[in-house]
Amino acid sequence: MTDLSTLKVPGPTVIPLTEPFWEAAAEGRLVIQRCGACGEAVFYPREICPHCWADALSWEEASGTGWLKTFSTIWKPGHPGWIPAVPYTVGLVELAEGPTMLSHILGETPEVGMKLTLAPTNIGGRVLPCFRPEHGVE
Repeated sequence: MTDLSTLKVPGPTVIPLTEPFWEAAAEGRLVIQRCGACGEAVFYPREICPHCWADALSWEEASGTGWLKTFSTIWKPGHPGWIPAVPYTVGLVELAEGPTMLSHILGETPEVGMKLTLAPTNIGGRVLPCFRPEHGVE
């Protein structure tokens, strides 16, 4: 397997709104927003709640667990920096808190519905919130 930390790939765009998310990721943690008005969990970072339109979102630690909704194995990446890593898998992870996020799926061949756990991974010199099958965790 390719050492993902050595890839020459573009990093995330960090803006003030997303800074708490990326700071937590750099520490190996996953945070999401929760609305103080309606109580719904929210991901991706936003300024107002997409459920009730309140501007009462705050950051909280996520459990780091979820289920694989769907996935795709990438053989021809859109950026040349990813060529050394092919094939790699990305998937939609339904977090235990409710929201769905797109992430890299590491480890064994994925199956829709499998339980996943957070696997912070250095990719191109940045720690990103990837996931792996829960039973594959050491």
